[in-house]
Amino acid sequence: MDNREQQTLLKRVFVNDVDAYSSRHIAEVLGKSDAGEESDDDGEAEENASPRQEPVFLVLGTVSSSSRERLQFLHQQHKSPAREELFQLLLECDVVVYNITESSTQQQVEEATWAVTALQDEMQSFQSRKCFILISSVMTWAMTKPSDADNPEAPRSEEEFIRRRPHPSFRNHNNLEKLVLKLPRGKTSKLKGYVVGAGLQYGMGENIFHYFFKVSWLMQDSKIPIFGSGTNHIPMIHVCDLGRVIRSLIKLRPKAKYILAIDDSKNTLEEIVKTISDVLGPEKVYKLPLEDAITMKAFKPEELDCLSINLRFDASIVNDTFSFDWTCKEGMVENMKSIANEYKHTRKLLPIKICLVGPPAVGKTTVAKKLCQHYKIHRIDINSMIEEKIAQLRETINGGDLDDNSEEAAAAAQQQLELINQSMENNQGQLAEHQLFDILQEKLYSKPCSNQGFVLDGFPETSEQAKMSFSGKFGPSCDFCCSEEEPENKDSELMSKIPRYNKVITPEHVFAFDASDDFLTKRVQEVPESIAEKMCYTQEEFLPRLARYRQLFSTEETLLDFFDHREIHPEHIEISSDDLEYTRVMKKITEIVGVPNNYGACPEELEEENQRREEERKLKLAAETAERKRRKEAALAEMTAHYEEWKKNLLVVKQQESELLEAKALPLRNYLMKYVMPSLSEAMLECSKVRPEDPVDFLAEHLLRNNKED
Repeated sequence: MDNREQQTLLKRVFVNDVDAYSSRHIAEVLGKSDAGEESDDDGEAEENASPRQEPVFLVLGTVSSSSRERLQFLHQQHKSPAREELFQLLLECDVVVYNITESSTQQQVEEATWAVTALQDEMQSFQSRKCFILISSVMTWAMTKPSDADNPEAPRSEEEFIRRRPHPSFRNHNNLEKLVLKLPRGKTSKLKGYVVGAGLQYGMGENIFHYFFKVSWLMQDSKIPIFGSGTNHIPMIHVCDLGRVIRSLIKLRPKAKYILAIDDSKNTLEEIVKTISDVLGPEKVYKLPLEDAITMKAFKPEELDCLSINLRFDASIVNDTFSFDWTCKEGMVENMKSIANEYKHTRKLLPIKICLVGPPAVGKTTVAKKLCQHYKIHRIDINSMIEEKIAQLRETINGGDLDDNSEEAAAAAQQQLELINQSMENNQGQLAEHQLFDILQEKLYSKPCSNQGFVLDGFPETSEQAKMSFSGKFGPSCDFCCSEEEPENKDSELMSKIPRYNKVITPEHVFAFDASDDFLTKRVQEVPESIAEKMCYTQEEFLPRLARYRQLFSTEETLLDFFDHREIHPEHIEISSDDLEYTRVMKKITEIVGVPNNYGACPEELEEENQRREEERKLKLAAETAERKRRKEAALAEMTAHYEEWKKNLLVVKQQESELLEAKALPLRNYLMKYVMPSLSEAMLECSKVRPEDPVDFLAEHLLRNNKED
């Protein structure tokens, strides 16, 4: 069967607004291949089974006018079609899916109402039966009173859908649900209607729960806020599982008109936020009044309404009738680690891990600070890291955090601090290596470093130190330790020769700086004495440090060999005197590492950046205006000078022409008397006085001489 015939047999499914969060992932699930499931549509079965590798449905969808992305999982993509075009598109499809979940606008609800009404009016002319599926929200149950007054906490079931009462903001949703549920059923009806009451959706980068994920991942606050009491139970479903519910509904066509699409969890808002904070963030939460969410611009009022819902359901149809592989059947809290990884990968918030090595005074710290500012990641300097650890232990001992401080934690911190102090006393101010690696790995595994990334500034220095740092030996539980992934198509014997290491904490990019000893020595000599003493750049300290570095990097197995053997190939960068601002170094590193994997600037930073750019634009515009004025004045002055010179030359030419014309106008005798005879008479008088042997030659010479003098 060729591709065109196969497409003819596949069901065509329409999904609205596929460039939006929920509809996008629903449409993507519908467009993927599936092993297939049995169906029982009141005796109506799927006549044509799709091949295993072919999509189950041909998905057609609409996108907003501002969308520029071409969605590969769509068979057809239509950009904001007019009503006439949209209606023809609906008529071509076997199944029409309209998604009006919690983030939908009033315009989308109105369009869905128009669509079901128009299809109902036209259904008698349908050549085959069609199905209309409305994906609505559990918010249409928000004000429903419990059926059992003695047990108000009892879960509600789908059979009670007639009793549901909507939240005031979702009355139009409820009216549309009723319109779809009133579509006639039976074998004679050519338009079958279903309503899916979807729980609040999560996963795949997040939507309504995005604020909690974002503030946790950023780690800018010591605690994550819970708005309200947090004791309300929120019915939820992973957005991909919602897509699978719709897929099963299209295939099975159950008798029930109303279907709840929720997972098995019955978590409260507090449990959800606390788990997000534990996995991604500071592991602490605090409660704020609901109105603070609006003041802080964390949520819109309609989103806050959804997060305030307090309902518990039993979704019997999804659990008993549908059979598919769930992504998160147990809910968000039970699957938070995988959901957090999903969030990071979907939003491309993967940590950037860099290691800078090189001789002293080559500029590692300067470049490290520039990289941290550019990528919004964290610099790890060994001395600062130890000082930070000691400060944290002292804070714990002194009860700096009263909420979570305990006698056991204070005692453990006291013991660890005493061990550190004892080690530094016994090693002339240096920490024992095993303690150093403990603190380093704790830092590498910390939430800021595992979320955003880090720059290791000048450490490790040897291959042995690298093995101890990145082996995972001192890390947390093995859940966080993963060795190098082994591609299936590679020879196992070859892979076994590659040393294993902990990919979670090992740098992905290594940059080895270098410069000549003369260059480094001259640079150190130019450093002020006060700074040189602080940075150990004095002559007595610097030269031994430089010699030690050269020795370490000339051994049989160097630090760079450690990374090379693990397929992490260091980039060598030569530092020169003509790049003191490290512009070329930064350009090369950022080209290799790539763009930042981070959130953009906050509104305040954006406003400040816009003001800065506006000032720069004005200054640039003023400078360009002044330069244009200067050039214009210079050009005008040059033109004026040329004009004056031209006028002067023109006056001379006119005078010469006037004299010539005047001469031509005189009679011959007058001409001779005026221009010839005076000079000739004078010459003849002189000749008569001198009486030369050759008078003609004398006259000629006299005339010529007098003419030159004139």
